[in-house]
Amino acid sequence: MSRINIVLEQHADSEQQELYSAIQSQLGIIPNFLKVFANSPAALKAFLGLHSIAGAGFLDEQTRERIALGLAQKNACQYCVSAHTAIGRKVGLSDSEMEENRKGGSQDSKAAVAVKFAQSLAEKNGEVSTAELLQVRNAGYSDAEIVEVITHVGMNILTNILGKASRVEIDFPKVDLHTK
Repeated sequence: MSRINIVLEQHADSEQQELYSAIQSQLGIIPNFLKVFANSPAALKAFLGLHSIAGAGFLDEQTRERIALGLAQKNACQYCVSAHTAIGRKVGLSDSEMEENRKGGSQDSKAAVAVKFAQSLAEKNGEVSTAELLQVRNAGYSDAEIVEVITHVGMNILTNILGKASRVEIDFPKVDLHTK
């Protein structure tokens, strides 16, 4: 059971209903973590806006999901690992690829650098070395893409924290966290 209220559709006010309608039309579902966000329509709008803008950038959807999986595992958010495993499958990631992402890498050499960099950003609170930044550039990422990786790290840390703090019920096929 969620430790923070889930705003059910039948109890949503008009502003929440409008947001739910937009989410439903885009995703076909309203995931529970968005129902937690809906406690504050302003917070939900901010997240949806950031998510929309970040999704319109240069990083492809597979790389975005690889980063999300790597961070969800690193931050031990089972909700997010479960959600991004389902989304990863939808965007064409194989189970073996997603396992690599959760370990901080990728079967794709360029994407592996992005996932590793994303985890380093999270682990070091942004205090990455010049060598790490150069490694990302040398892998072929532009400054715009590097900024997008950083944006996705921030966005995923936000959802990881919300998932863990709320202990929201997982409404995707449940995936266990790796234990060390």
